[in-house]
Amino acid sequence: MELEKSERPWGRYEVLQEGAHHKTKCIWVYPGKRLSYQRHQKRAEHWFIVSGSAEITLNGVVTKNSAGDSITIGIGDLHRIGNIGTDDVIFIEVQTGTYFGEDDIERIEDDFGR
Repeated sequence: MELEKSERPWGRYEVLQEGAHHKTKCIWVYPGKRLSYQRHQKRAEHWFIVSGSAEITLNGVVTKNSAGDSITIGIGDLHRIGNIGTDDVIFIEVQTGTYFGEDDIERIEDDFGR
């Protein structure tokens, strides 16, 4: 089975592994771009920064993060990652929960009008 790959206005992602209770993605965020400020009702996420300079917002608290940093996002937590550097931010996202569809995204704020 071919695993999912997707281009987005902020970068791209590839699904590395998917199971009944988890999904693992590699995500690239282009310089100057950021994902929507969002939350999920059916999954938690754990991010591990592989490279680049990231700005992460978690429930209104903004932190600067780089390679080797990790962050845990609980179900219902508001979160966003942005690229504040000149190279791609690359991070591994491990989702755990009961459902992993892209329709379990509640966008609070989005740079691309989605």
